[in-house]
Amino acid sequence: MEILVSEVGPRDGLQNVKATMPTAAKKAWIDALVAAGVKEIEVGSFVPPKLIPQLADTAEIVDYARGHAGLTVAALVPNRRGAENALRAGAHKLTLPLSVSEAHSLANLRKTHDQVIEEVAGVAAMIRELPEDQRPHFEGSLSTVFGCTLEGMIPDAQILSLATRLMEAGCDEVGLSDTTGYATPGEVKRLVKLVRGEVGDAAVQGLHLHNTRGLGLANVVAGIDAGITTFDASQGGLGGCPFAPGASGNIVTEDLVFMLQSMGFETGISIDGLLASRRIVADALPDEPLYGFVADAGLPKGWEAERAASETQKENA
Repeated sequence: MEILVSEVGPRDGLQNVKATMPTAAKKAWIDALVAAGVKEIEVGSFVPPKLIPQLADTAEIVDYARGHAGLTVAALVPNRRGAENALRAGAHKLTLPLSVSEAHSLANLRKTHDQVIEEVAGVAAMIRELPEDQRPHFEGSLSTVFGCTLEGMIPDAQILSLATRLMEAGCDEVGLSDTTGYATPGEVKRLVKLVRGEVGDAAVQGLHLHNTRGLGLANVVAGIDAGITTFDASQGGLGGCPFAPGASGNIVTEDLVFMLQSMGFETGISIDGLLASRRIVADALPDEPLYGFVADAGLPKGWEAERAASETQKENA
């Protein structure tokens, strides 16, 4: 079984660091990620540069990343204007976040739920105007779905209503995002089942999980058990949410890939390649702490040989 690991470090990771990674370093990072076998990268966000200056070069990065054949180039868009810029740049996938917590929505996007849904419908209309073979995949991300630092736990009925409204407004799928790091394995299973029951299994394929309280990888296993096949992760655990106090730390890509491969899942990603791309990040952001157990401890002795032998057995079976 194959699991898609979507690298979000160039967007979610960089929006939270104090320094601005040079454009040339971002391009080198993307090159190294692709060389490692990463198939989807969220390369930036189309927000006003005055709000997130670290991502001011997103249009240039999207254009550059599109030069890698087979790579899905993803971008976050907060509204119709951001989507217009993303479409102009040629992003293959757009994600628009809708916080199920209205307090968080007002802090993050300065919009109510109704206003965000209007933006989603407008973006979907723009996409439909494009030739069918040029339409990007459009995801509506349910942020703070596992709880909010501002409002606490969000009622299931509100979550389900917003998931339905996103799909009715024109999204291709609904993602579930643990913006605040509140998720636990039991809640992951429960909410995936709940939302899939409302909008269908095919409409819920991805999870964005944080490791704020050390449960990131456990939540991934719970997500797999619930049928999820796409997980966001960030190199070095960079990232978090500036409007969710204390919710720092995405799942570390290197650790996630190691766990998945150890469990027998296919990712198509080389851990050695990830460690090489991680060094580019470390050099470009020397004052930024990077996290990850695999990077610190290395791979177990003989692990790569055992994995290669296992792959050979599968091919010959």
